[in-house]
Amino acid sequence: MTDLRSAVVNRVRLVYEVAGDAGAPPVLLLHGRGSDHTTWAGVIEHLAGSWRVYAPDARGHGASDWPRVYSLELMRDDVVALLDHLELPRVTIVGHSMGGMVAFLVAQDHPGRVERMVLEDVPAPHPARLSLPGRPDGELPFDWAMVEQTAHQRNHPDPAWLDGLAKVTAPTLVIAGGAPSHLPQDQVADLARRIPGARLMTIEAGHEVHATRPVEFNDALTAFLGR
Repeated sequence: MTDLRSAVVNRVRLVYEVAGDAGAPPVLLLHGRGSDHTTWAGVIEHLAGSWRVYAPDARGHGASDWPRVYSLELMRDDVVALLDHLELPRVTIVGHSMGGMVAFLVAQDHPGRVERMVLEDVPAPHPARLSLPGRPDGELPFDWAMVEQTAHQRNHPDPAWLDGLAKVTAPTLVIAGGAPSHLPQDQVADLARRIPGARLMTIEAGHEVHATRPVEFNDALTAFLGR
């Protein structure tokens, strides 16, 4: 059974889905840019029998507040504040794309809060040289200002992010999307190399491994979390 709740953290209201037994080990799912908690539906269903699952909409996404001010550091701080609100001293984090970058920022700056970490098709934070397209017409399920501001950060990342990967202490699984992904896979491999003890696995599925190859993704996820 799932439940949709909200919390005000850092003066921003975050909406999050909760599933699973309240006494089970906690897992936090962080979606990619332009998505929301619903992208994790199949993963939540798979995990909820053994874990307590939390899946928030990041600021500027879905039903959470769109405060017009965005950065990966603010999203990191939102996650830590949400964990405080939920009274979760330690949690396993699964992050896809942008959510994975937020996850490793939490893990490098607050290593005591992260039990394990799974990063799905996440590149090492090298300058990305992204070109930003024009805003699409019509209503969007996310704030376009968020896209502009986080794209700028991807093009001009703080060098401390890259250096900080060596500070991650959580056992980490990096799942790469392989050749079908639009992300440079050498940068995904570089992320795994820079995190001490991280394991790299490739599932030839493209960028959204959890959606394109859900069985393989869920099997890899539960095998890693069950260790």
